[in-house]
Amino acid sequence: MRRARDLIDREYARPLDVPTMARHALMSPAHFSRQFRAAYGETPYSYLMTRRIERAMALLRAGTSVTDTCMAVGCTSLGSFSSRFTELLGETPSAFPGRRHRGRLGGPGSGGGRAAGGVVFVPWDLYWGLLLP
Repeated sequence: MRRARDLIDREYARPLDVPTMARHALMSPAHFSRQFRAAYGETPYSYLMTRRIERAMALLRAGTSVTDTCMAVGCTSLGSFSSRFTELLGETPSAFPGRRHRGRLGGPGSGGGRAAGGVVFVPWDLYWGLLLP
């Protein structure tokens, strides 16, 4: 399981699918998906997209365009990239670079996302990225 997670962390910008990740974990795709979710609290795809959004935050802060950022982090659909970004951070990628950001900590493996009342819960490592310049 750890090998597959390390693969995602290293290779987030290249095309990765569940069968590829499962091969690195030496499991069938279905078993891998279940075990990954049990171990890390989110699906392999959700974990991959969270890594991509973390990197996208840094690129957007550096002034990279939304479209170039989307492609640089391995997303092929600007729509799905924008939707996931907004889901995790509560604002669109185009609005992100211009504001000081604060997230509410979701804890390790929380998967991020919205809670009741519009509070944005951010994964632990993503939270620290918000605090650093």
